[in-house]
Amino acid sequence: MESSAPRTAVVWQVLRRELARAGRPLTALDVGGGTGGFAVPLAKAGHVVTVVDPSPDALAALTRRADEAGVADRIVAVQGDGDGLADLVPPESVDLVLGHSLLEVVDDPHKVVAALAATLRPGGAASVVVANRAAAVLAKAIGGHLAAASLLVASPDGRGDSRDRLRRRYSAESATALLSECGLAVEQIHGVRVVADLVPGTVAESEPEALQAFELALAGTSPYRDIATQLHLLARKA
Repeated sequence: MESSAPRTAVVWQVLRRELARAGRPLTALDVGGGTGGFAVPLAKAGHVVTVVDPSPDALAALTRRADEAGVADRIVAVQGDGDGLADLVPPESVDLVLGHSLLEVVDDPHKVVAALAATLRPGGAASVVVANRAAAVLAKAIGGHLAAASLLVASPDGRGDSRDRLRRRYSAESATALLSECGLAVEQIHGVRVVADLVPGTVAESEPEALQAFELALAGTSPYRDIATQLHLLARKA
């Protein structure tokens, strides 16, 4: 499978372990998978991936990318969104479902997580990435935007003002509760981009391997995990 950049290294590390645990080609579903940043490498590793995304342009780019990678026969592109997933994918038809940067923008996150869980076969895994409220608060405060930081703290959903492109943000506890309510048992939580968004760009360019190693070393450890830009949860359906 392709190597990953420091910003997504921990997600790939967890996914590789899950794929190795299965020990066979899996049927995967990537909801909001866009142009195939995860789907194409998974297909190249021998897995069959359905990508559901609302953007026809993104799906066209996915199709081109899959063709160029020689995996067009292992990728299915479906136009739609997480809120309508129940009408797009049969229940208990996949082994692995990805919902990355999805629950922050959908109309009803509980409905979407329930739909993700419904697509999984018993024992199947869900890989979920969500925006971390604590990281957003710190970023605003460090940037001198104290009123905006205070708004993020006080907001019930971790949303800023009307210009905020995200509808909600999560903590490890709130994301775990959401998945648990929908029948998914959270097994692992890691921080994504613990320091990658904080270090100067020159560090990422000159020392990518060191930065990646540092990210991986901190990703599963509190309190570092809890201030990462995003949180990655791996959960399993009973």
